[in-house]
Amino acid sequence: MGNAVSDQNLQLSYLKTRLNMFLEVLEALDPETAELEDIDRLIQMIDDLEMKYERFKKDWEKSR
Repeated sequence: MGNAVSDQNLQLSYLKTRLNMFLEVLEALDPETAELEDIDRLIQMIDDLEMKYERFKKDWEKSR
């Protein structure tokens, strides 16, 4: 995938970028033609984002 992000500002930037990517995919999705795979992809994106947030959150709590 990529290098680990350890700086808090970079982590926030990463989360914002991934959230914007999710929003772009969501906006591009046509509700009339969306298929189950499209919904599964959105759910997977949210799950991945949540997992990354939880990982970063642990880092932030350690640095306090």
